[in-house]
Amino acid sequence: MTRILLIDDDPYITEPLARTLSERGYTVAVAHNGRDGLAQALAQSPDLVLLDVMMPVMDGWTVCRQLRERSVVPILMLTALNEEIDRVLGLELGADDYLTKPFSTRELLARIKAMLRRIALDHTPSGRDRFTIGEIELNSTTFQAYKAGQLLTLRLKEFELLALLMSRAGETITRAEIFDQVWGTDWLGDTRTLDVHIRWLRERIEDDPSQPSYIQTVRGIGYRFLAPSGKASGVPTAG
Repeated sequence: MTRILLIDDDPYITEPLARTLSERGYTVAVAHNGRDGLAQALAQSPDLVLLDVMMPVMDGWTVCRQLRERSVVPILMLTALNEEIDRVLGLELGADDYLTKPFSTRELLARIKAMLRRIALDHTPSGRDRFTIGEIELNSTTFQAYKAGQLLTLRLKEFELLALLMSRAGETITRAEIFDQVWGTDWLGDTRTLDVHIRWLRERIEDDPSQPSYIQTVRGIGYRFLAPSGKASGVPTAG
């Protein structure tokens, strides 16, 4: 049974929400402050975390950052903050999605289903699991990527995005298809999420992120992955 950890200090939200999720077949645990929530997340290894931002003891930003350093559990942030900078901050810290309060139960359930469906797809075996292009090596079985032999530290969505781009190197992939493949067809979040993740990837794999060699923007369409000029192109290798 899918386990959801709800971290929120407002009982007017946690009580009805926990009841609704339980009625939908989820196992729900609740933490009423950030510190307890972080401890529960690390100890219980839930399948998904619903995380409030404004909380006592430890705020949601801190919980998100510390949890992401030690876990790849999907994080859906619940925030009353509607400014773009706040939404982007959540993504920067490693959240997978966010939902602005007040929100409808129907929308929340749709977001949860989409995230869990994406997890299921992530664990579906593919016919190819290792790629080498230029100085970048990726192994989708071990969830590890390297540049010039040095292990890269990537968030889960960064890795999934890199794996998609490398598996179809030289091909332009539309933004819509990237969202379908990496975030799921039911994605309801901000489309700028993709731009943030592309920027993160460039910071990790490009010699000069402002002049990217590997990840090329195809204006108005999407992105494609190329071997930099002067470096071995490499051929994706079947696993």
